[in-house]
Amino acid sequence: MDKIKMDILGLSTSPSSGGAYALILNEVEGNRRLPIIIGTFEAQAIALELEHIKPPRPMTHDLLKNMIQNFGSNVEQVFINDLSEGTFFAKIIYKDNGQEMEQDARPSDAIALAVRFDASIYVASEILEEAGIVSEGESSGDLTTSSQSQDQPKEMSKLERLENELQTAIDTENYEKAARLRDEIQKLKG
Repeated sequence: MDKIKMDILGLSTSPSSGGAYALILNEVEGNRRLPIIIGTFEAQAIALELEHIKPPRPMTHDLLKNMIQNFGSNVEQVFINDLSEGTFFAKIIYKDNGQEMEQDARPSDAIALAVRFDASIYVASEILEEAGIVSEGESSGDLTTSSQSQDQPKEMSKLERLENELQTAIDTENYEKAARLRDEIQKLKG
């Protein structure tokens, strides 16, 4: 099975999914993107690490990373290897005493660990053929297109981003940051 290397382009809201997010993966040596719908908590776990925000206490994926390292293992890569009835499946590939091992996982959890270990993200070529979207002439930071329908993910507005950061600050008990974000949100709302 051919593996295509991907990187994380970004996260965007998906209004038709009841508050879920779309994690957008981008082909490293190509122009295809793969949107994967993930939950709020998983999006938060990925965003915190991408933004280098360290909560005062370890979140679930931080705890997993610490445990994996304490057992002398290291996550080498994650591989999104299957798509069945609209659901993606992944494997976490790690080293245990020099031996390569695999663990089944949800793609969102696997990617949350991958960003913590700086591990590579791969997608099976068949999945990218089936569910990938070719991006033509778009800048890498633009997740929206003029023909986008209401059902598709849209880029988060500044207000939505700040509100998500506020919720994260509250969840991680970072009340000073929460107060600053609250004030900034109030200024935006005018």
